[in-house]
Amino acid sequence: MTEDNVDTHDQHTSDQHTSGPSTFGRRRLFRWAGAAGMLAATAPLPVVTACSPQTIPGSQGSDANGLRLPPGFTSRIIAAGGQPVAGTTHVYGIFPDGGATFVDRETPGGWYYVANHEVPFGGGGVTSFRFAPDGTIVDAYPICSWTSLNCAGGATPWGTWLTCEEFDGGGVWECDPTRPRSARRHAAMGLFAHEAAAVAIDDRVYLTEDRPDGGFYRFTPDRTGDLSSGLLEIACGPTHASEVGTVTWRRVPHVLADPVPCRRQVPDALHFDGGEGIATSNDSVWFTTKGDNRIWHYSIATDAIDVRLDADPTMLGGVDNLWVTDGRLGDILLVAEDGDDLQIVAVRSDNSMFEVVRVIGHPGSELAGPALSPDRTRLYFSSQRGPAPNDLGPGAPGPITGVTYEVTGPFADLFNA
Repeated sequence: MTEDNVDTHDQHTSDQHTSGPSTFGRRRLFRWAGAAGMLAATAPLPVVTACSPQTIPGSQGSDANGLRLPPGFTSRIIAAGGQPVAGTTHVYGIFPDGGATFVDRETPGGWYYVANHEVPFGGGGVTSFRFAPDGTIVDAYPICSWTSLNCAGGATPWGTWLTCEEFDGGGVWECDPTRPRSARRHAAMGLFAHEAAAVAIDDRVYLTEDRPDGGFYRFTPDRTGDLSSGLLEIACGPTHASEVGTVTWRRVPHVLADPVPCRRQVPDALHFDGGEGIATSNDSVWFTTKGDNRIWHYSIATDAIDVRLDADPTMLGGVDNLWVTDGRLGDILLVAEDGDDLQIVAVRSDNSMFEVVRVIGHPGSELAGPALSPDRTRLYFSSQRGPAPNDLGPGAPGPITGVTYEVTGPFADLFNA
């Protein structure tokens, strides 16, 4: 198994050229190209909204940043694609995607938020924001550069970020939020269309694959906390993934996917329709599949997998990134929508749900990267292809490069209501 240290353009370019632009997938390429083609757009399109989950009373309308929020909550834009991050010299990358927060171990009360950039042809990467205890942004910088289509990922218990490249032949890169350009690729975790990753209570990393016949994987490191080597397995069963069943895990023979993709190397591998976000708590692992609009549950203790929620698209559509609250807030799942009403929806343990935030006026975008700050008072997320603010006056849209937001308010009260 190999592991790459990446600090230069030349190193990663050789890796990227091996896989080739044609492996990115038609859906992602066309969608990215369509968004890039909209950069010169000068007028917003009308927004058509469908039925939504239960809304918080008094939350009708939107604030100055175009967000519909519960009463008592406020928002700010912390970054927009192609523009300098306020208080820093760093120019924020375009098309922000998955993200997570981390405690700042050097500054009591401080924290970091990291955000992927889903851009092809070596234009992707990850930005890290550093926040002072009062919420001021004190620094921003790239922790991963020259990668491609960085989609979602996952935080590790040891304080690093796993950023995932979503194209056939894409890898998982481990980044230190506190160190610029600290990314290392862990090829032992497989080369495939990675979507998201989650380190569970058993010290394994569970992984999704965004393909119509994508696999559900787990990676067992040879040494806990060291992902440079280990065993990659794929979930298997007697039939195509259905409503419920017990899975077995089989080794992926050729993790470098040469010449057969990882998901097709094991005959009885289960296939899921577009694996997306993944989250874990205790012995549970949840993941979404956007193709059939489902949230799945996997039990580490029993190896049982079942459909947690077969979502009604009129209430929750385009299920994508996931984030799970900790025990203090009741293990509520936050689900970001790709398209539909552009909501972040909270799903309770009984599968009742309510809208946490909705973005107004971003047609063609998706929400991504939901994560609460360590003190659970601030929510971060991005509108991947939202119009950036500009100085042309109210109502005038900026370039379609993506916007990252912070929402502040009493989340403990909201989730425990």
